[in-house]
Amino acid sequence: MTSLSTSCLTGPVLRLPSLLSPQNPNQRSLLSLSRNPDRIRGNRIVCKNFSVCPKASLRGNLEVAGLPTSVPVRVAHELLLAGHHYLDVRTPEEFSAGHPSGAVNIPYLYRVGSGMSKNPEFVKEVSSHFRKHDEIIVGCQLGKRSMMAATDLVAAGFTGITDMAGGYATWTQNGLPTEL
Repeated sequence: MTSLSTSCLTGPVLRLPSLLSPQNPNQRSLLSLSRNPDRIRGNRIVCKNFSVCPKASLRGNLEVAGLPTSVPVRVAHELLLAGHHYLDVRTPEEFSAGHPSGAVNIPYLYRVGSGMSKNPEFVKEVSSHFRKHDEIIVGCQLGKRSMMAATDLVAAGFTGITDMAGGYATWTQNGLPTEL
């Protein structure tokens, strides 16, 4: 895994990579996106709340950084239609109440008393259903568990992981297909 400490730029003054400088005529249009030209000084952008991670700007690089890609439910639905698999990481009780069509249920957390406990066999169970390079959409009820599960899967070497933001609750609010 690559460290982002040297590749992420944060703070009030940021240096742009040389290919984004005004001297590069092929990239001038990127600089024209700024609505305030006073904020660009040479190869720097000056602003209060700005954060850029050049190494994490593309899907592949997000995974190199250990962060899964996250998409809205409608995009997730389109990916499913295109052949991606759906991994539902909710509890068996939540899953049996309804889930996206064709979903595979492997809980990331189990209910234990009044709390939740991590499934110690989660990655092993996912590995028994999917290959490391399968395109997998990971979803839960609201979006938090799926992001944690997706992050663990990326760390375990899965390369086609996409988190579904908003979870099954947003899926149903959008009227997307479900089954019991």
